[in-house]
Amino acid sequence: MQNLSYYLQLLLSGVTVGSLYALIAIGYTMVYGILRLINFAHGDIFMMAGFFMIYIVSSGIPMYISIPLVLILTVVLGVVIERVAYKPLRNAPRMSIMISAIGVSYLLQNFATYFTGGLAKPYPTIPFISNGITVFGVSTKVITIITPILTILLVIALVILIKRTKIGMGMRAVSKDFETSQLMGIKINSVISMTFIIGSFLAAVGSILYFSYYEQVTPTIGAMPGLKAFVAAVFGGIGSIPGAVIGAYIIGVCETFIKSNSDYSIFSNAFTFALLIIILVLKPNGLFGEKLSEKV
Repeated sequence: MQNLSYYLQLLLSGVTVGSLYALIAIGYTMVYGILRLINFAHGDIFMMAGFFMIYIVSSGIPMYISIPLVLILTVVLGVVIERVAYKPLRNAPRMSIMISAIGVSYLLQNFATYFTGGLAKPYPTIPFISNGITVFGVSTKVITIITPILTILLVIALVILIKRTKIGMGMRAVSKDFETSQLMGIKINSVISMTFIIGSFLAAVGSILYFSYYEQVTPTIGAMPGLKAFVAAVFGGIGSIPGAVIGAYIIGVCETFIKSNSDYSIFSNAFTFALLIIILVLKPNGLFGEKLSEKV
């Protein structure tokens, strides 16, 4: 019975970690689906959302105002990055815009390092979600239960938005054929801006949940979750939202079980990237990805 409780606790932790990766992975897969761009700065937008929360709360603003403010600031940051770093290069060779994304990533990391001194900052405790709870005899935090539920609800809402709304139809059209959509009168800039708004919003939600779980923020902390979320997006089929979510859950659960074994925990990160290599070799388009003329 004790072993069952232990493995159930590991499973809950894995699902939580997978949910956090999923919220970041959706941003990668949406931007790639429309612009064919791997937004390498996405993990650092996630990191900046963590610092936004720290400095907003430390200034004395109540939590019920701080959380919406963090969401708004993160969305604004994502849109500004798109307008300043990506939009001017929309007709440039794809390598140029990818280099720009890498440059933005390092810019955000250095910006955060300058203002924080490069030291880890404790993340503020959010009431209720940090409380303890017992589920099926397993002691855990409320956030472990809330994270997967909230992630699934957000994914369902996003799928409905893409399938049932005008802006969602525009996103689907642009993802199929960028040039033809432009000729058909679809407002490309509005579609791209909405894509970055949604991606940044989900990164901000993921940031709040992630740092409430891990409890500290550093200037480079967005790099590894960002890369793992990218692997999840590729694993599921980059451009496919359900695929990114499923890929994130698989990686999160496997990573948690590997870390639980002291002999193999050092290989937890290696597993993720080994999985990326295997997927690219055996199935370049991922589990649910469409066949494209270019491979990720």
